Amino acid sequence: MQRVPFTSLPACSKIELSRELRIYQVMAKILVVDDDNDLAGMLEDTLTFEHHAVERVSDGSEAAYLLRVCKYDAIVLDWDLPGMSGIEICKSLRDTGNTTPVLMLTGKGALDDKEAGLDAGADDYLTKPFQAREFSARIRALLRRSAGLTTNILKVRDLELDPASFRVTKGGQELKLVQREFQLLEFFMRHTNKVFSAEALLDRVWASDSDASPEAFRTCLTRLRKKIDTQGQESLITTMHGVGYRMEA
Repeated sequence: MQRVPFTSLPACSKIELSRELRIYQVMAKILVVDDDNDLAGMLEDTLTFEHHAVERVSDGSEAAYLLRVCKYDAIVLDWDLPGMSGIEICKSLRDTGNTTPVLMLTGKGALDDKEAGLDAGADDYLTKPFQAREFSARIRALLRRSAGLTTNILKVRDLELDPASFRVTKGGQELKLVQREFQLLEFFMRHTNKVFSAEALLDRVWASDSDASPEAFRTCLTRLRKKIDTQGQESLITTMHGVGYRMEA
């Protein structure tokens, strides 16, 4: 199979990349499916740097299985894959009613090919070679549309969270959160008034191959509550005993 190079910025350090990615970001769990290891690795690095949790596979059949048993906020899907093509995966996904946004990647640039990809259920289509900045911008756009967001800043009561600057304030005072606390808070703020079990939160906020465990979740939640709650008042993240956890707007 002929490979089309990924035209990232080869001399771009993380500091330089951060200058290019100052606009809207949102933490999400993203599945990257591509059998080009170099390209897939670059995509994973870019998404991870933007604070997303990334899972990566190279086989179409394996991707189809993961999509049956796991939930993702977005899917980056190559057209040509061993086991099962990207088009077949996308059609199967939509046939089951799954509406997870899909960004299709391919070296096929003809209008008929783009039409086929979009008709199969892809939400966007990116032709190789492409720049890292365009890839990132298209992912951000897909996440904004799927979440129904119209502003960059997330607000819940006196909390404000800016994904782009990795900054959280409470009543105007900045809070110091580590990355996992930030990710968990952002997830709750994006899904207010919904109840999630500990298992669901581990699945959505912790990548499957990370140090995900019930104890890791409880420890992170305890630290986060200490930082965002007001002493003497009910926690912003309430425990629904026997059900899960919820942040009320």
